[in-house]
Amino acid sequence: MPDIHAGDTAAELLALGAATVGESGGRPMSPRIRAAWPGARLAAPAFPVRCSPGDNLAIHVAVASAPRGSALAVDVGDEEEFGYWGEVLTTAAETRGVAGLVIDGGVRDASALAEHGFPVFSTTVALRGASKNRPGIVGATVDVGGVSVAAGDWLVGDADGVAVVSGPAIEDVLRAGRARVDKEEAIFGALREGKTTLELLGLDASPVEGA
Repeated sequence: MPDIHAGDTAAELLALGAATVGESGGRPMSPRIRAAWPGARLAAPAFPVRCSPGDNLAIHVAVASAPRGSALAVDVGDEEEFGYWGEVLTTAAETRGVAGLVIDGGVRDASALAEHGFPVFSTTVALRGASKNRPGIVGATVDVGGVSVAAGDWLVGDADGVAVVSGPAIEDVLRAGRARVDKEEAIFGALREGKTTLELLGLDASPVEGA
């Protein structure tokens, strides 16, 4: 049965953003994982995929079997510079309700991905196509961007990168994220009134020569 609260959770995670989520108990992925096109944003439960290096058969299987509303989190091993994903898989994913892709490897058809508005976060853009006949695994925990990702963990991506929230921790992270936003709003107000970040954050300027 679909989680009737998943849409609300996704909307709140998107509003908080990857940076705030990553500072509120989420686990930031390596900065090598970044938006494949400007403006890409994602908040969705993960469906993990592990490919053989240079092969994307497991991704095709995942697109056909992932729960609607989930986003693929893909480990391709040590062969990043292949176009593991492109417009064909994007079209298939949209049709089947897949929400996005986070891949520790390359994608291609970047302009088409942007035209579709399909959220993709990858390490690179690469022309070379992948084979489609080697072993893989779907649904099992994977390592993507230096972070362990299990089925049902939340992926949050935007211009700042991607953060991962474990399923059981989602309410705690949301609560901490709200508190962080409130604290920052108070800081912004104080800065506009003339306070300095040194005062507000309790920073010691003495290590800086000339301070």
